[in-house]
Amino acid sequence: MTKNIYLDNAATTPMDQRVVEVISKEMANDFGNASSQHAFGRKAREAVDHARDILAKSINAKPGDIIFTSGGSESNNTAIFGTAKTRSDIGKKIITTKIEHPSVLNPMKQLEEQGYQVVYLDVDQSGHISLEQLKKELTPDTILVSIMAVNNEVGSIMPLEEIGALVAPTNAYFHVDNVQGYGNIEVDVKKMHIDLLSTSAHKINGPKFLGFLYERDGLNISNLLLGGEQEKKRRPGTENVPAIAGFGVAVDEESKIDKETLQTKYARLQQIILDNLNDAKIDYAINGDVTGEVSHHVLNLWLKGINTYSALTNLDLAGFAVSGGSACTAGSLTPSHVLTAMYGADSPRIAESIRISFGRFTTEEEVEEFSKALIKMCQRLSK
Repeated sequence: MTKNIYLDNAATTPMDQRVVEVISKEMANDFGNASSQHAFGRKAREAVDHARDILAKSINAKPGDIIFTSGGSESNNTAIFGTAKTRSDIGKKIITTKIEHPSVLNPMKQLEEQGYQVVYLDVDQSGHISLEQLKKELTPDTILVSIMAVNNEVGSIMPLEEIGALVAPTNAYFHVDNVQGYGNIEVDVKKMHIDLLSTSAHKINGPKFLGFLYERDGLNISNLLLGGEQEKKRRPGTENVPAIAGFGVAVDEESKIDKETLQTKYARLQQIILDNLNDAKIDYAINGDVTGEVSHHVLNLWLKGINTYSALTNLDLAGFAVSGGSACTAGSLTPSHVLTAMYGADSPRIAESIRISFGRFTTEEEVEEFSKALIKMCQRLSK
């Protein structure tokens, strides 16, 4: 093998070369503060506004509803704490799921300590919630329903349109963590009755430490930060103009690719791995599903009898980057809360699974090469 092969795109993605070029250009030429009134500032503001238009269009929103943040975690925290603080007079009940990202679950824990009631919806073995359970839990004192679009460990797609239809007539706001879904599935905030939505640029071949929070016009939830007038006074701090311009290019590039075409490509890459494992008679099982409502960019495999840490180490030494689950718990011995919710705390899957995730630039040749290495490793370690 002549190069390392990257198959951890659910953690982060390589930057698109066009994004790199526009960021470099903006850094060199447009250093003005986008809040300044002079020509330098106006030029920077133009770049920010252009990107904002592209991002708004990508989710069928208005440009004024897009608030730039440092990424998905800040967007999630702002949506959750902002709603809780603004709407505590209506009620203190919040609904989420057991398989959310830590940037949703940890704010929920803190709110519980402050006297809020948080309901964690169960998921089945494919990683999906029950709409009946959600319906039963939606009471007049429910102020927020926070449910991810796509799970970052097993790829399950939540029924956003159905959830939105259930939440819309109630007192609750509907927040969607779309960090893993953005660029992989179509999300329409109007059609799905979404009030708040979080994204992150580095998951779609854009820059790190940048994202946006969509906040439906008229919500006016509380700020996390206090400061200047930027982002409609919603998120103070001088805008990162080069990165924002790059984010716009990243979204523009991915919007040129039909989502169904992209999912078909990812399904084909999944099948290459599964076919090769089956041909080699490797003892494995899929965590979640590869049919139905799933995003095929994620493939989570239970390698029976092979410890996750051993698998990751051996694959890394062979030149392949995959993960054991969420990148936000990397280096931690904490079991996957997603697999625990799906299969129970005693399931051997929790300590014997790996996550493979594809991106726009992943090739069939890379996946074939990975399959061969995975088979060799499984045959060696299972002896």
